[in-house]
Amino acid sequence: MSTVKTEKSDVSQKQSQESSHSAFDSYPLDKGIYDEMFVEEGSPRKAYKLLHRRLRELPHEDIKNRQQAADTAFLHQGITFAVYGRKEGTEKIIPFDLLPRIITGAEWDHMEKGLTQRITALNLFLKDIYGPCKIIADKIIPAELIYTCPQYRREMRGWRVRRDIYVSICGSDMLRMPDGSFVILEDNLRVPSGVSYMLTNRQVMKNTFPGIFRNHHVRPIDHYGQSLLTTLRELSPLGRSEPTIVLLTPGIFNSAYFEHSFLAWQMGIPLVQGQDLIVHDNVVFMKTTAGLKRVETIYRRIDDDFIDPVAFREDSLLGVPGLFNAYRAGNVNLANALGTGIADDKAIYAYVPDMIRYYLKEEPILHNVETYLCVRDKDRQHVLANLDKLVVKAVGESGGYGMLIGPQSTAAQRAEFADKIKSNPRNYIAQPTLSFSRSPCFVDGKMEPRHIDLRPFILFGEKVRIVPGGLTRVAFTRGSLVVNSSQGGGSKDTWVVND
Repeated sequence: MSTVKTEKSDVSQKQSQESSHSAFDSYPLDKGIYDEMFVEEGSPRKAYKLLHRRLRELPHEDIKNRQQAADTAFLHQGITFAVYGRKEGTEKIIPFDLLPRIITGAEWDHMEKGLTQRITALNLFLKDIYGPCKIIADKIIPAELIYTCPQYRREMRGWRVRRDIYVSICGSDMLRMPDGSFVILEDNLRVPSGVSYMLTNRQVMKNTFPGIFRNHHVRPIDHYGQSLLTTLRELSPLGRSEPTIVLLTPGIFNSAYFEHSFLAWQMGIPLVQGQDLIVHDNVVFMKTTAGLKRVETIYRRIDDDFIDPVAFREDSLLGVPGLFNAYRAGNVNLANALGTGIADDKAIYAYVPDMIRYYLKEEPILHNVETYLCVRDKDRQHVLANLDKLVVKAVGESGGYGMLIGPQSTAAQRAEFADKIKSNPRNYIAQPTLSFSRSPCFVDGKMEPRHIDLRPFILFGEKVRIVPGGLTRVAFTRGSLVVNSSQGGGSKDTWVVND
């Protein structure tokens, strides 16, 4: 382990900046782990030099005050998420770190091409498995893996969705590896969340470090709301330029309700719950004070099972009775389409590179993490023999739940997961424990490295739209590899800057 280097300056500068130098003086660098700000020798990377210099010039108390100001801004805006199953309450302010994560323009341009390729292939896959099933017939993906997925919707077979777009809103999680390259950890295609934190992080950063932000010429993300609105308009079944669009939320007790209300406000569209909509003659209407108003596109933040109590779970109080029939009749469109959850099943994830080669006749631009499918006998034997070295995940879980991190687990936990894998191998995959990148964070009054990932948000309408950056999530617990907010993680702003 080494520490960062302190750049030399003249005596007067050194005296005036002595307290701020200490912020990085004891910052540790571990060989084999990519640090976002520093090279192994301890000098700042080119993209970070200006930020590093400015942070060293700021007194320690100034940095502390700016962090407090940022935390207060989040508190006053009510930027919260819910943690289920906690006795002390559900609402929490998401932790925020004021040091931005910087990505170069060249790196981003490469990622953007890879993400565009990936969402194109995933849409073709969904169109295929709900249609001719060529990828199954050609034995690229085993049929049993598709048909045993709980998110596969037989009700979607045999009819085409608007523009053949199943996934119009996607968030793909990425990690930076020790060699500096980015890989895809998983895709989120059902109701991907977190974009509101990306946008509010940027607002807070502009207010907290206005000068530093301005001098870095950061690529803008403020247009995301309008890009999302444009994408939803392009999905209108009637093809009108000004269709009526609503955002359907489960309600105030949902963990992402802040995001639902934030995005509806950003787009200037109604935020509705199931009881606000009614279906008549396979047409969806919104109840308003002026009477019923036809709805053409629904940005849904409700899972498939709860969207329509007539077609799916009859005990659902969140959905709209008759909505599925209106959807199949082509009178309303849903974003994302029903049945897209199969494409973010963690077992299906392992086949995305094969999808890209099969549908696009291209090699993947962004690679997957090596993945073992416990449903395969050879893979399962390897996983059971190496539980202390691997990360095991339930294929349908999210938020850091249903997961075993082998090197940080106990013998009892490994035994429990071994029993789970043996009893239901289809439900589990495993991946190597990755040494993904760390970034400096201001924790307890000093700079410390923390592991981070990146969730860019991809929109797919008439064309693919991706705002430059995404949500950088932070594992704030020292040594933790879990970045999810429900597991103690937080976030920071992501800057894409020109080289």
